[in-house]
Amino acid sequence: MDDSDGAPRKEIYTYTAPWTVFSMAWSRRVDAQSQFRLAIGSYVEQYSNGVQIIQSVVGPNGAPTLYKAGQLDHPYPCTKILWSPAGGAGGGKDLLATTGDYLRLWQMLPDPERPATHVLPKKVCLLNNNKTSEYCAPLTSFDWNETDPSLVGTSSIDTTCTIWDIEAQTARTQLIAHDREVFDLAFARGKDVFASVGADGSVRMFDLRSLEHSTIIYESPNLDALLRLEWNKQDPNYLATFRVDSRRTIILDIRVPSVPVAELGGHLGCVNATAWAPHSSCHICTAGDDSQALIWDLSQMPKRPIEDPILAYNASGEINNLQWSAAQPDWVSIAFQDKLQILRV
Repeated sequence: MDDSDGAPRKEIYTYTAPWTVFSMAWSRRVDAQSQFRLAIGSYVEQYSNGVQIIQSVVGPNGAPTLYKAGQLDHPYPCTKILWSPAGGAGGGKDLLATTGDYLRLWQMLPDPERPATHVLPKKVCLLNNNKTSEYCAPLTSFDWNETDPSLVGTSSIDTTCTIWDIEAQTARTQLIAHDREVFDLAFARGKDVFASVGADGSVRMFDLRSLEHSTIIYESPNLDALLRLEWNKQDPNYLATFRVDSRRTIILDIRVPSVPVAELGGHLGCVNATAWAPHSSCHICTAGDDSQALIWDLSQMPKRPIEDPILAYNASGEINNLQWSAAQPDWVSIAFQDKLQILRV
């Protein structure tokens, strides 16, 4: 990281966790004390797991150093972590949500001993979508609505999606979304439309104003399971998804259902994560088991096929997850092995 020889510094910052890093999220909060602020979740095959809050401090050479600012115990690995889209703006609560066996909300409070640099996470609530049984159907993912931060949508292996009002701590609606397990859910821009993907190989779109019917946007050729779904927040006509054990990312245009508008190759191992650029409607990053994170320019689709990425980064391990910072769009974070790595793009 030393740039004393005058050469441009390649800006990559790494934090090593005590466990394999799986879930990961950038805070929306603009913090004068800390340039970077993320939460990372463990993947340990046992009941006891954890989440760490990672912040940065400027080191002696002027470069940020990542450190653990707080931690919380979590039963089972988090399937997803998100910070509140409100970002604690206007003196609001600094909230984090996690899914696993249940949906949990946590508030970050200043650590009384080190209030400027560390936090104490406090559990706000646990939300259970199954009122009829003491057993829970694990939650595979969730999304936090950016237009109305009181809305959170969860997806479950029991074929349902649940839309929560987290201020009232109640389920607003629960619906059977797919024929099999639901693996991911994402809100479009605005507060009413969301989509989901699952083991039945379909992408389905819903509108909270008329839930009696849904629209099937796409079905994978052999009804192979679709694992993840990312909605382009800059141009809500576009969605990205990928099949289980697939090296290709599928780009969908909801105005032209059933046929992908583009398929992105480039990976030599299966894709594990995708993230649209928060500030550009035509850039997307994909990451996978080939240890590569690839950034693509989609501005030419559908006029011509997208053959090659415009940027490639090689990590030193299979990339499990990827997030693009909405508050600082020059930065992307990846998770591989026990590492959180932050890259300037």
